[in-house]
Amino acid sequence: MTKSVAVEPECWRRPRLVAAVEAAGVDVVPVDQATALIWADPQNPEAFPAMLHERLDWVQLPYAGIDPFLHMLDTDRVWTCGKGVYAQPVAEAALAMLLAGFRNIVGYARETTWSAPVGQNLHGADVVILGAGGITEELVPLLAPFGCHITVLRRTAQDFPGAHATLTLADLHQVLPNADAVVLALALTPETRGVIGQVELELMKQTAWIVNVARGGHIDTAALVAALRTETIGGAALDVTDPEPLPDSSPLWTLANCLITPHVANTPEMGLELLARRVTTNVERYMAGQVLLGPVDTQAGY
Repeated sequence: MTKSVAVEPECWRRPRLVAAVEAAGVDVVPVDQATALIWADPQNPEAFPAMLHERLDWVQLPYAGIDPFLHMLDTDRVWTCGKGVYAQPVAEAALAMLLAGFRNIVGYARETTWSAPVGQNLHGADVVILGAGGITEELVPLLAPFGCHITVLRRTAQDFPGAHATLTLADLHQVLPNADAVVLALALTPETRGVIGQVELELMKQTAWIVNVARGGHIDTAALVAALRTETIGGAALDVTDPEPLPDSSPLWTLANCLITPHVANTPEMGLELLARRVTTNVERYMAGQVLLGPVDTQAGY
């Protein structure tokens, strides 16, 4: 069967992804003639099932987070996603948020008068990172100049390059009391949903900051609000929330020790060029019969 590639549906990303396919030396065909599908619009999952047909043997999804498509995954074809594509901008944002929290940029920005000195150093800090994917691969080198002691928690205790310690999520309670910062950079699964709740927050230092650039569902929002109000922890920097978008009525907006950005660690404009490069590479690999980048584990759901 001759391999061919479609890009669907119509959205502002489509022209750039069509160009990415063509950059691999492949013409784009209508989806009913294709054996591979590049899905261009992450905000339009409801249109997705109608375009799946039995000749499709590869589907490329646009984001690393594939939550809207989980119930559509099957074992009849290869699925790939944006896993690792957006790691650089997200890691950069995580570092910025961590520094903003440690140096009280959040608090100073809300002041309307000259205020007292507040803050702590990132240099020499004990940083715990949950997740061992592309974001962590990019973040660990960014933290290296600060001389941080880095502990990475992952599914297995296989050593993570650049980390001083590599443990599993089962060790979370063991490492939280010593952490100056906790960074969430892991996939959202039934096992990791609510991984940070009241118990975990109470185990953390009163000066510790939590940074979430993964998914809002990793943190129990009510427990976080309570911990921030009582200053059980130093603060939270959140690029993702639960629910999302965060309602205007959420108390998180009013807390001086909470920094919120509206899921912009990687913006569509930043990410499109990165996704286009991945698409070109994967189309080249697909046509050559090679292993594709960013494979989805259909059993694990990411």
